[in-house]
Amino acid sequence: MSKIYQHSTLAALMAKQMQGTTTIYELLTHGDTGIGTLDGVDGEVIILNGDVHQADEFGNVNHITDMDTKLPFATVHFASSDAIELDLAPTDFASLADLQHGYHFTNNFAALGLHGNFKDVLVRAAPKSTAPYPSLLEVAQKQPTFTAENISGTIVGYFAPELYQGTVAAGWHLHFLSDDHTFGGHLLETHTEQLQGTLELMSDFQLHLPIENEGFRDHTPMADGLKEGIQAAEGGH
Repeated sequence: MSKIYQHSTLAALMAKQMQGTTTIYELLTHGDTGIGTLDGVDGEVIILNGDVHQADEFGNVNHITDMDTKLPFATVHFASSDAIELDLAPTDFASLADLQHGYHFTNNFAALGLHGNFKDVLVRAAPKSTAPYPSLLEVAQKQPTFTAENISGTIVGYFAPELYQGTVAAGWHLHFLSDDHTFGGHLLETHTEQLQGTLELMSDFQLHLPIENEGFRDHTPMADGLKEGIQAAEGGH
């Protein structure tokens, strides 16, 4: 089974630690596929086969080629030969989320990658913040949403068990990128046509903490309402 690599924690973003603490170059040494956000929680990052794109708050998709670009939070992996092949009939977000029950991975991490045609896709993109940073929940309350219809593209993201809430957003965290690289973001809802892809059940979760960053070392995590705050910030999924 493959391994998930995660840089920093959702709890740190909730505690206003949005400064970039790793680079794209460093991140890609741990995985060529995944999701994240840029310095200041600037939009939604989608990484496919080592190619990095950012869906920003203005509805644009930007190709990120500067390997020194920084991120405060990201999750990546390399594909393995153990991936389960999926061929899904027309479905919606709720049915995608039910994959955890059909394949019995409620208590472990999983990576999902699906490509195909979509009747409609609803995404959001976090607006960039500057220091002194707000909390992730405050950012989420101002994030714009975007809708596309009759579009082809890719869903990529991860499932995390409830046990790790705070370190991650428990449940699904999925991003979308259109084939023409003009539309993308954090997936909130969709109605799909036929989709093909893979599901990988992960036996290893590697968490990297940016302890060289003073802000991260010295921040105080939220004591109350962390779970509710993350769920609100992540759109309820």
